[in-house]
Amino acid sequence: MPLINVLLVLIVVGVLLWLVNTYIPMDRKIKNILNIVAVIIVVIWLLRAFGLLDSLQGIRI
Repeated sequence: MPLINVLLVLIVVGVLLWLVNTYIPMDRKIKNILNIVAVIIVVIWLLRAFGLLDSLQGIRI
């Protein structure tokens, strides 16, 4: 995946989170949960995009 696509996705996600946090009236706790979920999803997506998460699937516990 090209680096420009990764940067564009990160920028879009950041702007969307900023818009939600700024302009949508919600309880602070709900906004925090939304932010945490969005960050976790983006981190997992980045790990899969760079191939780090795929290599962990072969490990047996």
